Parts: sequence; structure tokens; C-alpha cells
Amino acid sequence: MPTFCENLAQLPAVDRLERIELYGPDGHEPVGVIENVPGQAGSLAVYYKLALDFGGIGPQAAEKGLELFAEYADEARQSPGRHPNIDRLLRVIEDGTHLAVRARRKPEGAA
Repeated sequence: MPTFCENLAQLPAVDRLERIELYGPDGHEPVGVIENVPGQAGSLAVYYKLALDFGGIGPQAAEKGLELFAEYADEARQSPGRHPNIDRLLRVIEDGTHLAVRARRKPEGAA
């Protein structure tokens, strides 16, 4: 099974994204935000890929996300709270919920 780093190398580039916002059923206020900063950029790439492939994050997308997170998904199962973005995918599967994803680009000229 590929590692997270190997999977990450296959995902679309997210260097032009500032963040993604995750919305629940009401769609008004984000229920989560993943910033394009060290420590979150890998999660941003996974969620972005899931949004592109599935149109949002539902149980099927979340299962695929756990595959992409590879060894970190196992860590998250063993230590809830250690990987909040993986915990969110586990909750989507458990609850059968769906999250809408909005990608926000970096402003023009931003590094």
C-alpha cells in the first residue's frame, strides 16, 4: 500500500489555493477550514482532490480520503484528536453526512 507521501506526490498541486472551506447542510457558515500552511497543506491537497473527484465530501469520498492518508488514517483511528482532518472524514463515514467544499484562491500576486 502506498504511503501518504507517495499519495501526496500524485495529487493536484494546491500552491494557488489559500484555503478550502467546508460547509454542512445549512451552507451558510463553514464547519471547517483547511489553510494552505505547513502542517495542513497535505490535508488541503487530499480534500481538494476529493472535492474534484466527488463534488464534495460524503461517505464514499471520505473512504477514499482515508486511503490517501494511508498510515496517518491508522494513527487517527488509534489516537482520536491527533489528526483532526482525518477525524472529520471518520465522522462523515459514521454519520453519513455530506460536506460541500469551496476552494479559495490566493490573491493575485501572493506567494
